Amino acid sequence: MGHSATQETNEKIILITGCSSGIGYQCAVDLRAAGWRVLATARKESDVMRLRDEGFESFVVDYAQTATLEAARDYIQTQCNGQLDALFNNGAYACPGAVEDLPRGALREIFETNLFGVHELTILMLPLMRAAGAGRIINCSSVLGLVPMRWRGAYISTKFALEGLTQTLRIEMRDTGIQVSLIQPGPVTSYIRKNSIPHFEKWIKWETSARKEQYENSLIARLYEDRGPDQFELPATAVSAKLLHAVTARRARPNYYVTFPTYLMSALKRLLPARLMDMIIARV
Repeated sequence: MGHSATQETNEKIILITGCSSGIGYQCAVDLRAAGWRVLATARKESDVMRLRDEGFESFVVDYAQTATLEAARDYIQTQCNGQLDALFNNGAYACPGAVEDLPRGALREIFETNLFGVHELTILMLPLMRAAGAGRIINCSSVLGLVPMRWRGAYISTKFALEGLTQTLRIEMRDTGIQVSLIQPGPVTSYIRKNSIPHFEKWIKWETSARKEQYENSLIARLYEDRGPDQFELPATAVSAKLLHAVTARRARPNYYVTFPTYLMSALKRLLPARLMDMIIARV
C-alpha cells in the first residue's frame, strides 16, 4: 500500500476514521497534502478499495466491530513500527426521530458506534502513544454536543457523552505527553443526513407516532428532499484546518469550534437561562 515498516521515522502518522466521504475524507486529503502519512479508514470494504485506488493507505475500521479496532492497532505495530502521532475519531452516524419514538435498540446501536467504539479504539491506541511519550487524540463532536435540538436525541445523547468522556480523558492525560482535543462542527457539507435515512427507516415507526403530523410537516421533508446547503454551512475544509492545528500546534486547544452556529450556541449557553435557551432552540 505504498509504505513499509522501514519508512523513515521523522514522518508523522495519523489514523482517521470515517474517511468514505465528508469530513473524514477531506481531512485525509488535506493531512496528506500537509505531509502526513494518513491511515484513511472506512467501515465498508468498497470504500477502502476506493481510497486505496486514490493512493491512500486504507483498511476497514468499524466502531461496532472490536476485531477491526484490534486489527488497526496490530497494523500500526507491524507496518508503522508502533508509531501513531495522532488519532482523529471522526466516524459517526445519526438516527433521526423524536425521543419518545426511539426504541432501546436504536440507542444501543448508535452508542456502540458513536461512543463505545470511539472509546475502545482510543484505549487501544493510547499504549502506543504512551510508549512514544507523545500523541494527539482528537474526537469529532458537534454543536449538538453543546446544545440539544428536536428530532436529534439519539445523536445528541452520544455527543454529550463523548464530550464528557473526552474532557475527562484530557484532564487525566495531563501527566503524559498526550494532548486531547474536541472538534465541534456545526453545519458542514457531508452525507450525514442521507446516511441517516436507513437508521430512521429501521427504527422509527413514525406512522403510528403521536407526532405523526409533525413528522410529515417537518422531518420527512428535511430527510428526503435535497434542499441545498444549510444556513451557515461550511465545506469540510473548515474542519481539516482545525484538525491540522490540533495535531501540529505545540499546545493543542481543548476545543475547536467550526461554523458560526457553534460559536453562537456556546456563547448563548453561557449567557442565557435554560428556559430562554429552550425557547430559542425550539424555533430553529
